Amino acid sequence: MTAYDIVKKPVITEKTEILRRDYNKYTFEVSPKANKVEIRKAIETIFNVKVESVATINVKPVTKRHGMKLYKTQAKKKAIVKLAAGNTITYFAEV
Repeated sequence: MTAYDIVKKPVITEKTEILRRDYNKYTFEVSPKANKVEIRKAIETIFNVKVESVATINVKPVTKRHGMKLYKTQAKKKAIVKLAAGNTITYFAEV
């Protein structure tokens, strides 16, 4: 599994932006099979930064209804990555 298979996409919400601004923590959606060590190596490889710690969250599927039909959302795994002081990640390139 390559680094790009482990890290799927950044999670950008108001709460994650507060974590980024105040605590230098970044949130990513990651592969459900990846562990903390693999996530740390993938982030360091892709973004060329130093990672201090990794916290993971398994998001369970939720049952929803569309008319009479019931379905479940997909299970996800999120990782909150704390970077060492002086390191930052730019999500979007400035044009």
